[in-house]
Amino acid sequence: MDGEYRFDVFGRIIGVAFANGAWVAHHIGQEGKRRRADFEIPPFVMPDELLQYLDDLFHENASPVRPCVVKLRPPSDTVG
Repeated sequence: MDGEYRFDVFGRIIGVAFANGAWVAHHIGQEGKRRRADFEIPPFVMPDELLQYLDDLFHENASPVRPCVVKLRPPSDTVG
């Protein structure tokens, strides 16, 4: 579970990383600045389940233009 995973969560870019036994999520701004997200991801969620977890958590934000969460390519210095 090394590295950061990035997702387009209905128009918001979210970075998720596993550190010290817990998932840590951040909102990532267009300029690259981060702020801690105001939701939690349980530690038992596996990396391949993150997309579905985020989609389930924020499904009320879906629209015809953005119907689902999309996994983004990670930054070049991380894996995922």
